[in-house]
Amino acid sequence: MGGGEAEIKKLHSEGKLTARERIEKFLDEGSFVELGAFVKHRSTDFNMSKKNTPADGVVTGYGTVEGRLVYVYSQDATVLGGSVGEMHAKKIASLYDYAMKMGAPIISFLDSSGLRLQESIDGLNGYGTLFLKQSIASGIIPQISVIFGDCVGGAGFSAGISDFTFMVSQNGRLFMNSPNTIEGIEGKKATFESIGSADIHSEKSGMVHFQYDKEEECIEGVRNLISYLPGNNLEDAPIYEATDDLNRVDSVLDSIIPEDLNESFDVKTVIASIADDREFLEIQSKYAKNLVIGFIRLNGSTVGIIANQSQENEGLLNIAACNKGTDFVNFCDAFNIPIISLTDVGGFISSVEEEQKGILKNASKLVYAFANATVPKVNVIIRKAFGSAYIAMNSKHIGADIVFAWPTAQISVMNPEGAVNIMYAEELKNSENPNNLRAEKIEEFSSMQGSAYAAASRGYVDDIIEPSATRKRIIAALEMLYSKREQRPAKKHGTV
Repeated sequence: MGGGEAEIKKLHSEGKLTARERIEKFLDEGSFVELGAFVKHRSTDFNMSKKNTPADGVVTGYGTVEGRLVYVYSQDATVLGGSVGEMHAKKIASLYDYAMKMGAPIISFLDSSGLRLQESIDGLNGYGTLFLKQSIASGIIPQISVIFGDCVGGAGFSAGISDFTFMVSQNGRLFMNSPNTIEGIEGKKATFESIGSADIHSEKSGMVHFQYDKEEECIEGVRNLISYLPGNNLEDAPIYEATDDLNRVDSVLDSIIPEDLNESFDVKTVIASIADDREFLEIQSKYAKNLVIGFIRLNGSTVGIIANQSQENEGLLNIAACNKGTDFVNFCDAFNIPIISLTDVGGFISSVEEEQKGILKNASKLVYAFANATVPKVNVIIRKAFGSAYIAMNSKHIGADIVFAWPTAQISVMNPEGAVNIMYAEELKNSENPNNLRAEKIEEFSSMQGSAYAAASRGYVDDIIEPSATRKRIIAALEMLYSKREQRPAKKHGTV
């Protein structure tokens, strides 16, 4: 009963589930085995000896999701607000030890008022211990945080270190400093909604990868994500029986690219066309919409997708998109998930703000992520591939294993019109008919330097394919790359 019937009723009245109800809905029926059920605090300061803390405010244990082992802990807001004290933290740390030994994902249901003030320095030690466990586990086992209630101050580090963060809109709150201490716009005080809501972290900070209105929907979303992930970095993701034709072609793709180079189209249509049964699990769908990331299955196996979206900011890359792509590529590489990139990028967003905030530094991280990744990497250039942004998007030059291009692809240092205006500025200025000269030179530049065929003739593109055949060509490439082994110089880790 945790903190008692009255506290449970209060929780339900707020539209929240209890810690144990969340676990029951998350795990396969009857599979949960609790660990540390009888642990309680051992503090005597500030009358703590008179306070009862069942399970010390956190339910920990293991069970299965679709028959696969997972570890889970769920903070109990009915017990001292789910606050983190010494024994509370020790239970979670012990769970991490189990998860690391067995090589299984760990999922945290976060709903806590924060550090237990009565235990002060012991609580801080508990926080630090958890952050150490999480850091060591990073890249070895998947870590998923689910924010159902408060997750404030240092507690938010747990979400930040996790691979994926889920959050409910109604009761979830995530922030570092209380809004009461922050001056907002025009000197007005900040609010919980303006700094800590699910909308803020889904759309602006990028900390939240998945947002849901109800807890039940959120829990089902976590189960779905787990189906795409391996248990640890030494396993492959689960393989499902493929019911979709491996050789399926989609004629829609042959005409999806507009004749006007600057006209947008929805790259998610291309992703759905490629995917088994047209199913696409998009990640961070509300953040940096000019770059689309997520998981699909090809021939039943998990594949990571990263694609430029011309419907947002013309598909140009900015700091947020670079960070979004970097994190995703790093995750896929850590857990042996092949990466498919769909390139349609005209460059980087040009603004004083982006330059001052460090677009160069963040774009460099995206380049490093792709270059550093040793999993199978396939790039499909579907339209624009200009300048350094083209290089950054998984090009052959930074290590893509296979590069395909559609006939519509234009690959060059910049768009043909801009290049001609620079190279022939004097001639155009003095020409009696500059429009005809410009058109002539644009066509010449496109054929000599800007076309997919020009890039292929230099070996930068492996094959020019019919768009409708993209699915079967990618699957064939991944089958060839299945046994890929790439040796790198020995080092502790990179520094980017």
